[in-house]
Amino acid sequence: MKLIVRYCKPYAWRMLYGFLIKIVGTFADLGLPWVLSYILDNVVPLGEIRPVLYWGAFMLFLALAARYCNIWANRKASLVARDVTRAVRHDLFVKTMGLSGSQTDTLHIPSLVSRMTSDTYNIHHMVGMMQRLGVRAPMILIGGIIITLTMEPVLTLVLVILLPILGGLIFYISRKGIPLYKKVQSSMDSMVRIMRENISGIRVIKALSKTEYEKNRFREANDEMLGRELHAGSFMALSGPIMGLLLNIGLTLVVIVGAYRVNAGASEPGKIVAFLSYFTMILNAVIMINRIFMVASKATASAGRIEEVLSAPEELLVTKAEEFARQGKDVPHIEFQKVSFGYHATPGDTEKYCIKDISFKIYHGESLGIIGATGSGKTTLLNLLMRFYDVTEGQILIDGRNIREIPLTELRERFGVVFQNDVVFADTLRENIAFGRELSDAGVSQAAEYALAAGFIAGKEEGYYHKAAIKGADLSGGQRQRLLVARALAGTPEVLLLDDASSALDYRTDAQIRKNIRESYGDTTTILVAQRASSVMQMTHILVLDEGECIGYGTHGELMENCDVYREIAEQQMGDVE
Repeated sequence: MKLIVRYCKPYAWRMLYGFLIKIVGTFADLGLPWVLSYILDNVVPLGEIRPVLYWGAFMLFLALAARYCNIWANRKASLVARDVTRAVRHDLFVKTMGLSGSQTDTLHIPSLVSRMTSDTYNIHHMVGMMQRLGVRAPMILIGGIIITLTMEPVLTLVLVILLPILGGLIFYISRKGIPLYKKVQSSMDSMVRIMRENISGIRVIKALSKTEYEKNRFREANDEMLGRELHAGSFMALSGPIMGLLLNIGLTLVVIVGAYRVNAGASEPGKIVAFLSYFTMILNAVIMINRIFMVASKATASAGRIEEVLSAPEELLVTKAEEFARQGKDVPHIEFQKVSFGYHATPGDTEKYCIKDISFKIYHGESLGIIGATGSGKTTLLNLLMRFYDVTEGQILIDGRNIREIPLTELRERFGVVFQNDVVFADTLRENIAFGRELSDAGVSQAAEYALAAGFIAGKEEGYYHKAAIKGADLSGGQRQRLLVARALAGTPEVLLLDDASSALDYRTDAQIRKNIRESYGDTTTILVAQRASSVMQMTHILVLDEGECIGYGTHGELMENCDVYREIAEQQMGDVE
C-alpha cells in the first residue's frame, strides 16, 4: 500500500479537487430523502400546489447537482488513475531494464510481464475506485446515520447494531484475501510463461506434433490459476450475501418497527419513507465499502509484487574510479584477470563456477576467437564483458580500467553485438540496423554492404523501408544474421562481439563478411564466438574452452601444435582449414 500512496502523492492536489467535487455531490444525494420527508410531512398537508412545486424544483436541482458532480469527479479520478498507473508502469519498465542478469533469472521474464500488465491494472482499478467510492461511501454511511439519528433515533438503533458485525466481517475477509490473490498472481506467472514459450516455439511444437501435449500443459496451468482465482473470488464474495442478508433483516425490522410507531403516533409517514431511503443508501454504501476492500486486497498483493522489483538492489553498481594512466598500445584494450564466475555462486563456491580462472589480453585492433564445445562458457564470457553479470572472482579491464568503474551506458556504448538468439524487431529494415541511433542513410547502407545484407534488402519492394515481420519471420536465417551483423557494424563500434553470428551462413558468405570486417574495421577490436575452426583461424588470438576452463590460447598455428582439443576440432573440419 505504501507504493500506491507514494505514487499518488504528486497528484494530491488533483485528487483533493476531485474529492471536494465528490463531497458536494454526496451532500446533494444525502439531501434528497430529507427534502422528500419535509414535503410529505410539512408541505403536502398545507394543500397548496405552489410550495410543492418549489420544493420539487429544489429536489430536481439536488438530483442534477449530485449527478453532475459525481460524473465530473469520476472523470478526474480516471485521469489520476491513468497517470498514476503510467508512472508505476514506466518506473517498473525502467527498473526491469536495469536489472542484472541474475535478478532477471530469479524473477523470471513471464513474472515481470505479468507485473507490468495485470498487476499495474489492479493498481489502476484501486486508485480509480478509491477516488470514486473512497469518499462517497464513508460519507453516505456516516452522514446517513447522523441524519437518521436526528429523524428517527429508535429506528437508527437497528442500523447501528448491525454495523459492527458488518465491519468485522469486512475486515476479516479482506485480511484473508490478500494471500489468496498473491497465489492467483503467482499462477498467472506460470501460465504466462507457458504461453510465452509456446508462442515463441510454435514452429517446433508443430514440427514435432506436440500441439496436444502443449495444450494439456497450458490447460493444467490455466486450470490451476482458475481454481485459485475461484477460491479467492468465492471467499471474497462470501461477504456480499452475508451482508445482504443482515441488511435486509435490518430493513425488515425497520419497516415493522416503523409501522408500529406510525400507528402509535410516535412518528410520521414522511420520516419513515425518508428513513427507508437512507437505509437503502447506507446499505449500498456498505456494499461499496466491501467492494473497495476486495479491490484493495488485489491491489495490495499486486503492489507488493511490483515493490519487489522496484526495491531490488542495484547489483551492477559503479565503483569509484581509481587513477590510472593510459599508455596507448602498452595498455591492453580488453583484459581478463583470473576471472571466475558461477550463476548464483558466491566467491569460493568453486563447485558452482562455470567459468574458472580465465586470463587473457587483447590490444586495440586485435581479434580474439573463442571456440569450444557447447556449454563450455563461450557466451558467458561475453555476458561478463558487457556486464550483464558481475564476475564472482577476478576482474575485467578495458583500457586498464575495471569495468565496475565504468557507467553501464558508457560501457555498453563501446560495443556492437550480435547474440546467438538475437531479435529482429517488427520495424523497417533501416530501423533494425540503425536501432534508434542517429545514423545517416549512407552509414546504414555502408554497414549493410559490409554485412552482405544490401543485396537482399535491395530485392525488397520498399528496400530499407520494408517492414520486417515479428522476429523477422519473413526473412531467412541467413538474412536475419546478416541484418544483425549490419546492426552491430553500424556506428563503427569500438569493440565488436559476434556470438555464433554465422551459424546460418554458408562458408563463402561467412568468410567474406570476416574479410570485410578485417579490412574496413581495422581499428575495431573483435571477439568472435564460433563453432567452426575456419571462423577463428585467422584471428590474432584464439581461446579454447572446455567446461569453463582455458585449455589453449594462442594463434591457429600454435594451437595446432600445442592443443589436442583444438587440433581435433580443426582436423574434423579439415575442409575449413585447407
